[in-house]
Amino acid sequence: MPGMTMHLFIFGMGYTAGYLASYLRREGWTVAGTRRTSDEDSVAFDDVGAVTSELARATHILSSIPPSKDGGDPVLEKYGEAVRSAPAKWVGYLSSTGVYGDVGGAWVDESAPIGSGRRKARSEADMAWQKLREDMRIFRLPGIYGPGRSAIERVRSGKARRIDLPNQVFSRVHVDDIVGGILASFDKPSGIFNLSDDRPCAQNEVIEYACDLLGLPYPPLESLKDANLSPMAQGFYAENRRVCNRKAKRLLGWEPRFADYKIGLNAIGRKLD
Repeated sequence: MPGMTMHLFIFGMGYTAGYLASYLRREGWTVAGTRRTSDEDSVAFDDVGAVTSELARATHILSSIPPSKDGGDPVLEKYGEAVRSAPAKWVGYLSSTGVYGDVGGAWVDESAPIGSGRRKARSEADMAWQKLREDMRIFRLPGIYGPGRSAIERVRSGKARRIDLPNQVFSRVHVDDIVGGILASFDKPSGIFNLSDDRPCAQNEVIEYACDLLGLPYPPLESLKDANLSPMAQGFYAENRRVCNRKAKRLLGWEPRFADYKIGLNAIGRKLD
């Protein structure tokens, strides 16, 4: 829209949404969002008047808030009707590839069934957002990494683990490539899109490469039982899949800048030098 100021409103100004907000502000957009408490760039999530006012003037709306522990989606429960009726020309939701569940290492694309895995609440939220508006964009994301949140930082801090699970495979995506996928969708048709890199692989492979970059020894190889992981981490290792990103490439014209973890970790390492 020539001459019109683009305004993005974000539910949940977290790690990924923060990167998107920073990029768009540099491009001349106005960006606001919610946090638990308000600050100069955000409003409190529970401030209904402020949130509905923002929704009424937003050209773009994004939710990055996951379901709550009791299974409901807090955004849909509190603001679903306001989002449904908002005049925004673009609405998006950051979902998870965890909705596909465990497929024994097979490839999954957006046509795969969802709702059978441990992420039942996430699957229900994903489906509810799909039904909210006809123009919804759903972005299903695997493990997210980037500056400050990567294998390099975990290795440096001594928190990296190597779990002895042969044939266990995961997909991942650099935060900058999520931003790139969202940007690419602004002038493209709505739909569901997996945003992942091109190289699913074992998590141990990523940890070992980070160790090599840092010149540090590999963490000991542990069994899943002996590792004494948190329930959340155990759930991570309970599922095994490769995520296909061809639809996003074909329909959005998107290509990941960090097509595999080596490119991504090298870039992060250079910034830390």
